[in-house]
Amino acid sequence: MAVGLFATATPKLFRLHQHSQILHKPPPVFAPLVFRHGTIHKTRRKTCFTVCVIMEDEKRNRQSGILKNEGFDDMNNQIPSERVAEKLSRKRSERFTYLVAAVMSTFGITSMAVMAVYYRFSWQMEGGEVPLSEMFGTFALSVGAAVGMEFWARWAHKALWHASLWHMHESHHRPREGPFELNDVFAIINAGPAIALLSYGFFHKGLVPGLCFGAGLGITVFGMAYMFVHDGLVHKRFPVGPIANVPYFRRVAAAHQLHHSDKFSGVPYGLFLGPKELEEVGGLEELEKEISRRVKSAYKGS
Repeated sequence: MAVGLFATATPKLFRLHQHSQILHKPPPVFAPLVFRHGTIHKTRRKTCFTVCVIMEDEKRNRQSGILKNEGFDDMNNQIPSERVAEKLSRKRSERFTYLVAAVMSTFGITSMAVMAVYYRFSWQMEGGEVPLSEMFGTFALSVGAAVGMEFWARWAHKALWHASLWHMHESHHRPREGPFELNDVFAIINAGPAIALLSYGFFHKGLVPGLCFGAGLGITVFGMAYMFVHDGLVHKRFPVGPIANVPYFRRVAAAHQLHHSDKFSGVPYGLFLGPKELEEVGGLEELEKEISRRVKSAYKGS
């Protein structure tokens, strides 16, 4: 430890005198006795030393401390960047996994539905007669089932998923860990009746089997549309391409985002008719704000 010493001498004047007399100039340091007019003046100077000690090691320690703090700051900045990179990598992996599952299920279900429709009607028309009533009932119930699923989903969403089945649906309202969530079970549950109706209508002839086949087909169509708009467009679990540029689907996505914000006590509970539900509760202004926010976000991300 380097130490610097600095000394300064400060004279102090001590006087012994018999009469009160002020001397304007101090005498020398070693002054003799002076006899002047019978007055004895004895002067003496006392030197005081002031010692200044400078600790150079303290300065060095202070500088090293600054460098250490800078090192910690760099380390702290590096750790979040690594975490962000790890999180982005995990998100990409999750989106890819779900994309593969979505594509496989979509192409699988779509191809089976198309083949079922083709073979069913070709099989029905083997005798040369065209069952017009059965064909009309099948297609009419396909459209009716697809529309009816929107009302069923809205009722079930409010009365079941946000009530007695909240312990399952809650996973959809929390940050997702992994490519799937417990809420995905509802999609599998809805697929059960669709497969049963399609199977019965495919292997039997007549008006009733035709209606069952149409109902199963409508549920299947709604399920695929729901997956693309809800999972892909709204929650970005996989890219949806040009669907994101359709104005009505933008309104649907923004309306469902407001459901997750809980600004209107959970409204809308439906998906494709969500903007209509918001209009009924006076939420059109918030809907337009959310649409603008999503458009700007998509513009910055592109």
